[in-house]
Amino acid sequence: MIVERLDHVNIIAHDLKQTAQFYAELLDLKEGDGPPPMRPDQVRWMFDSSGNAILHLNSAEFPRLFDRDVAPGDETGAIHHVALRCGDFETVKSRLDARGADYQINEVASAGLRQIFTSDPNNVLLELNFFAA
Repeated sequence: MIVERLDHVNIIAHDLKQTAQFYAELLDLKEGDGPPPMRPDQVRWMFDSSGNAILHLNSAEFPRLFDRDVAPGDETGAIHHVALRCGDFETVKSRLDARGADYQINEVASAGLRQIFTSDPNNVLLELNFFAA
């Protein structure tokens, strides 16, 4: 097979600091710098527990090699949502409640799956998947 796994998702953020904080607080992702010459005030990478940078967060001012019109806060165009496999459903749900966030829960009993749908600060729809152990 040619595709090994999803590498990362890039999100253009209105407020880079707020967006990084959202993912760190909600999903326990670790915030870090991108490689030089990327500037920390324009780029934040969010790492999973294995050290993979699964989210690349960029400010609108960050220069992009392949540029196109992107407006943070608009719906995500042809990309409907970003799905992340997660653990600890109750912790994530309580963190969303503490933020006063809007979310929807979906149960897929046949797959042993509970899902939380919510949006990040840039209106990117997230599908957070929690599979039964």
